[in-house]
Amino acid sequence: MRLTPNLLFRPSLLKMALHPPPNNSKLIFAPANDKTNAQADQFVKGALDRKDLDSNPLTQFHSWFSHAQKNGVYHPETVCLSTASLPSGRVSARMVYLKELDAKGGFVIYSNWGTSKKAKDVAENKWASLTFWWQELERQVRVEGKVERLPDEESQVYYDLRARGSRIGAWASPQSQVLKGREELEERVKEVEKRFEGQEKIPVPEFWGGLRIIPEMIEFWQGRDSRLHDRFQYEKKEDGEWDIQRLSP
Repeated sequence: MRLTPNLLFRPSLLKMALHPPPNNSKLIFAPANDKTNAQADQFVKGALDRKDLDSNPLTQFHSWFSHAQKNGVYHPETVCLSTASLPSGRVSARMVYLKELDAKGGFVIYSNWGTSKKAKDVAENKWASLTFWWQELERQVRVEGKVERLPDEESQVYYDLRARGSRIGAWASPQSQVLKGREELEERVKEVEKRFEGQEKIPVPEFWGGLRIIPEMIEFWQGRDSRLHDRFQYEKKEDGEWDIQRLSP
């Protein structure tokens, strides 16, 4: 069904908006969650001061992540991974799961590194960013850094923890490639299941594994009233130590 301006802006739909669009060129305009309040919600759940921060951003992240785990944040390991292709500079982003914060100081995710869009991007551009958003705490963390692949033996350790169906799926799915239909994917799964039938130990595919983002910058953001948020940025210096600065919201 084609959406026309008349359909999109029926009077019944306009009544649902706190701020009706000033003209038909805007499909969404100044949305707010509370129908009794014409203003956007305020952030009032916390504050962040320099004295609250650890000198090491990885220690600080671990503290915030643990707090999120203990205080009802839904899947705090969910993170937006952003990559950019070269030479176009075109950015792409997707939600993934953080699986490790390791002793090498890296944030580790796992994925297909043979056919996916992010695989192509990181082959051309070794910089990537992560963005965590913990709505229940009104907190955000941004990470920028260079990426490196984990050795297969490290990836195998995590791969062995996955459900069998997920291990089969990693083999079966040529991620981001065009499929003729769902049936094609399901047929691939059947072929892989047959290949590893009766075999509990499944080797990690050579095109699948871990990617470590080694941070050069980490920013901690705490929402505050009137959009006057608290922001602190850690930047790695040449000597490996971290410089901490408060940023204007």
